[in-house]
Amino acid sequence: MLALSISALTLAAVSGCGLLSGGSSEGTPVTPGPLERTKVTVGVLPIVDAAAVHMAIKKGYFKVEGLDVDLKNLAGGAAAIPGMANGELQFAFGNYVSFFAAQSKKILDITLVADGYQARPHVFMIVAARGSGIAKPQDLAGKKIAINTKNNIVELTTRATLEAAGVDMKTVTFVEVPFPDMRAGLERKNFDAAFMVEPFITQAERLAGVTAVVDPASGATNEIPIAGWAASAEFTKENPRTVAAFQRAITKGQRDCANRTDVEDLVTAYANVERQTASLLHLGTWPLTLEPARLQRVADLMKTYGVLTGPLDVKAMIYAAPSS
Repeated sequence: MLALSISALTLAAVSGCGLLSGGSSEGTPVTPGPLERTKVTVGVLPIVDAAAVHMAIKKGYFKVEGLDVDLKNLAGGAAAIPGMANGELQFAFGNYVSFFAAQSKKILDITLVADGYQARPHVFMIVAARGSGIAKPQDLAGKKIAINTKNNIVELTTRATLEAAGVDMKTVTFVEVPFPDMRAGLERKNFDAAFMVEPFITQAERLAGVTAVVDPASGATNEIPIAGWAASAEFTKENPRTVAAFQRAITKGQRDCANRTDVEDLVTAYANVERQTASLLHLGTWPLTLEPARLQRVADLMKTYGVLTGPLDVKAMIYAAPSS
């Protein structure tokens, strides 16, 4: 059974910093005027999934909205929780499993501002070193698998996929390794397999000849929602015009990510990807709306695998832009 462990974050650590307060914004009227805050720090990961914020910066969408955006790289979605709680981060990109777990356990009241990324084939991949003898899911029984952080979408989809293949998960060990370090770790045999995302999948296939073992976003987890853009409910309530401005800008960035050429141009810069590798990347989709039914699928899967001990209504977490 999974258990939430978000950077040793405790209720005491977030006391007075956005604990659950009974729900998210309901689109109530807001007095017209300037943004409550113009400079915001946004937590991101150096992966393809987060391309929309780089797109919005490049296209000037935040500037048009009056926002000055500073990006801070994170190891995973769970690392965003403390930052949003203590005010270091005003917004963050993170996986839904980490956000929903924090909400359910009343660690932080989270508002989902915009959808972020949805899986398609090959955007997730568990890989093994060439010549390791690991070629199919069943070969991962008794093995050590590298994941970026525990108790997130990576671990959840791995468990769901391997259990469906008949693997006894009690024999599998997960170790935390940042995505950029996984290829080197495989080569040094620090672990047996690694759960990679783009651009690291394509880089490892091109440069190290790794073996693709199984796509964790297949079967029951096919096209699963991966991540979104969030803020603390406290920040959302106190800064409605700022949040609405961020939502408008990031949604335009999401929209423009439908242009593959533009995405390739971006990742060669912020993710340090070679042009040839960028042209081979497997891309997911960048949804334009937060659809409760789609996101509820993640929460329900979390309950199935014990991440959530009770039901979670994700619709209550979705931000509704205030009317003016």
